[in-house]
Parts: sequence; C-alpha cells; structure tokens
Amino acid sequence: MTGAQTDVEQVELANTAFYEALERGDFDEVSDLWLDSADGEGSADDTDGDGADTDAISCVHPGWPVLTGRGEVLRSYALIMANTEYIQFFLTDLKVGVAGDTALVTCTENILSGGPPPEGGGELGPLVGQLVVATNVFRRTPDGWKLWSHHASPVLAETDDEEGDETPS
Repeated sequence: MTGAQTDVEQVELANTAFYEALERGDFDEVSDLWLDSADGEGSADDTDGDGADTDAISCVHPGWPVLTGRGEVLRSYALIMANTEYIQFFLTDLKVGVAGDTALVTCTENILSGGPPPEGGGELGPLVGQLVVATNVFRRTPDGWKLWSHHASPVLAETDDEEGDETPS
C-alpha cells in the first residue's frame, strides 16, 4: 500500500465522519471536523503563508450565499441541525484526490430529510428527497484531515413536461 492510498483512505474516512455527524445531529463532532486555529493552521493575521487562514473557511449550502469564517460556517450547521428532525445522506459518485496536504472530494449527496411534525401531529413531518452535488476540500493537520471548504449545489430534476419548454427548436 502506498502513502497516497493511505491518504485517500484517511480523507474518505474524514468525509464519511462529516456526513455521519450531520445525520446524528452531533454539533460537537461537526465542529471538530472543521479547521481551527488550534489545528496548527494559520490565523487571521497569518502573513508568512505557513497554513490555511481559518477565516478563509467557507461553506455554500444549496440556495445559500457563501458563508466565510469558522463562526459563520458552524452557526449555519447549528441552525440546520436545530430545524431538521431527520436527515440521511446516501453518497454516490465519490471521488477523492490528494495533492500534498490538500484533498478534494466530490460526490453526489442523495438526501432524505424530514422536518418537525405538523401542528397537532404525532410523528415526523413529511420526508423530502433532494439530489445535491458537493465538493469538500480538506487540509492535513496534526490531528488528521479537516474540512476547509464545503460547497453543495442542487441538481435540477428533468421533467417530461415540454409545455413550459422555451428552448428554441
């Protein structure tokens, strides 16, 4: 087994841990998986270029603007977890590339989620499926691979309804 294979496997494990922590609603673990200045990476006033600026951490959730900085990114996950009763990710099309201390993961998130029960209702609200493509960028730290950036975009579903199709023939 080569070093590159070991790195790829470690990045895959970090990526899986991220999605599993989201499914469990484990905010502490999600926080631990993101870069932090304690990871030996650069700080906001890092001018010698020895590491990633944790203020440069970024996240784009489907339909959201770009979120930057560790605090803003983690607040977004806290909000999502507080307002999502159930979420499950089925990852497909997973590809991992490693270059030095940076890794890139692309995948399709097949998401099944449900909100709170309807007013006066008993169990979980209706389940909704969503297809999202995601890019996760990881940095190697003394504590393992940590997320540097997450970008997720919805995949538009094709319809058989050609009535509204304005594409010229």
